[in-house]
Amino acid sequence: MDRAFKALADDTRRRLLDLLRERGGQTLGELCRDIDMTRQSVTQHLAVLEAANLIGTVRRGREKLHYLNPVPLHEIQERWIDKFERPRLSALGAVKRRAEEAMTGKPAFVYVTYIESTPEKVWDALTDADLTAAYWGHSNVSDWRPGSRWEHVRTDGSGIADVVGTVVTRDRPHRLVTTWAAPDEEDRPDRHSRVTFEIQPHGDIVRLTVTHEDLADEGARAEVATGWPAVLSNLKSLLETGSPLPQEPWQVPGR
Repeated sequence: MDRAFKALADDTRRRLLDLLRERGGQTLGELCRDIDMTRQSVTQHLAVLEAANLIGTVRRGREKLHYLNPVPLHEIQERWIDKFERPRLSALGAVKRRAEEAMTGKPAFVYVTYIESTPEKVWDALTDADLTAAYWGHSNVSDWRPGSRWEHVRTDGSGIADVVGTVVTRDRPHRLVTTWAAPDEEDRPDRHSRVTFEIQPHGDIVRLTVTHEDLADEGARAEVATGWPAVLSNLKSLLETGSPLPQEPWQVPGR
């Protein structure tokens, strides 16, 4: 978290984050048009932001696309802002505004978090029904073979699935790609979104990148904007401490 505060202390880097808040998925060239400095200098500032986990990047062909990563901001919000019972101000407010923007042909959201764990344990936490129930409030149920159906099932014993989809790619423990849909829209491919989990060793820890794209409308984008940071915070807590957060972050009173 020290890296995040040091990165945020620079006006140029804050300006870059503002630009990515306004429109995610920008290339270096696009960002340089709004920053009065050389490409080399902008590249150095982006490297600092990426090292602080404040931005995530995704390659699309030869292009490197940059996105605001809300996970560290969410952690700051949990650690300090929530202590004073204030509304979700800048961190998730910025993410929500970004969520309401349509982005055609590019990933809608890219989240990056670092977890003190192993790739195998992170994979199991995403695919094991009991583990997902412990931190997500739902059980992810499937045999996880490409082409198989998967379900996001409530843990209240009702057996109701709030999300269903298909396993597109399975490369344990590195990459999992699934489609997502509401059960009543399962037969409408135009309403399906796509989630990619990339699990990469990063020294002695793990870098988890979650890309959620092809969202159908503003309602879906708004839900994703608040959902993923909370889920990833709970996942990180479970793997690093053995327990999820003491209170589910999506059920904070008054939110």
